[in-house]
Amino acid sequence: MFLIDTSRNGKPIYDPVVNQSLDNYLISDLKLPGHGLIMYINEPSVIVGVNQNVFAEVNVPYLRENQISLVRRSSGGGAVYHDMGNLVFENIVVGDTDDDAEWGNYSVFAQPILAALHELGATDAELRGRSDLVVNNHKFTGMTMVKSGNAYAAGGTLMYDMDLEAASHALHPVETRINGKWVKSNRSDIENIKLHLAPKYQQLTSEEFKTQLLLKLFHVEKLTDIETYHLTDHDWQIIDQRLADQYRTVDWNFGANPGFNRYRFKQFEAGGVGLNLLVEKQTIVKVAVYGDLLDEKVAHKLEGQLTGVHLAPDELRKKLSKRWLRKSLSDDDIAALANELMIEKQ
Repeated sequence: MFLIDTSRNGKPIYDPVVNQSLDNYLISDLKLPGHGLIMYINEPSVIVGVNQNVFAEVNVPYLRENQISLVRRSSGGGAVYHDMGNLVFENIVVGDTDDDAEWGNYSVFAQPILAALHELGATDAELRGRSDLVVNNHKFTGMTMVKSGNAYAAGGTLMYDMDLEAASHALHPVETRINGKWVKSNRSDIENIKLHLAPKYQQLTSEEFKTQLLLKLFHVEKLTDIETYHLTDHDWQIIDQRLADQYRTVDWNFGANPGFNRYRFKQFEAGGVGLNLLVEKQTIVKVAVYGDLLDEKVAHKLEGQLTGVHLAPDELRKKLSKRWLRKSLSDDDIAALANELMIEKQ
């Protein structure tokens, strides 16, 4: 196993949008032969699986109020909260390896993490079921995998010193009228691993804990002893382009809800309106309205009003200029909402 250094210009990356896009580049494009490992820390964010409905899994208003990013990963699994108290680890496996790495076998990737944690004092950490790492019968890591040809990524989020209260708020959805088929999250009792470590490791920052974990995983005395691939300027050029084309767009992070391909959100003085859209040939085929501005009856009525509408200024304004909608939105608000719907990308 070797380490893949995901820092840039000698500095760690904490941007969750960047970090969550790396596995796709590593298994689909760079494809370094063998068994690599990346490990990073994200700023406050909620990461949802590729087949999840954001509004059924996440408290979107809470995220907006607290400047918490919403990021959709390219792999499956449930919604998880990340902050600077978490470590994310991903095994990047390409082709044949000289160890026991095996697609679909979470145990072979969990055991090295558990062994390292045992060395750090968390001797009661264990694998439960297929892919959960637990301590004191509470989950501190859930794992997922994504495959591309003869390459795949297998990893999870390790809760070291996460804000559990913020996680609870962020993963408590407020929308009640969502129906459909998507992957639901499996809510589990969670716990940080920090207080289960030996006392000398309980005062570490997340970066210091990351260093200690890597030293134990690779059985070395210092990080420079680890065989390491450093992402190059050429790597970052490709990653940056992917971010601009897909991973930074709201149409990916919000609009990729099952059955939809576009998302628009508009904040007004009295509240916000979010719309998930399925747009085909510039026509709204399907729409779901969310937010705290419109009550359930009006939101449902607006969904029917916009279904089948062509994304043209005059047609949109005509469809939105209804007396029942003017009770919640002014003429200027309606014009602003129509303009928002016509934007191709954000």
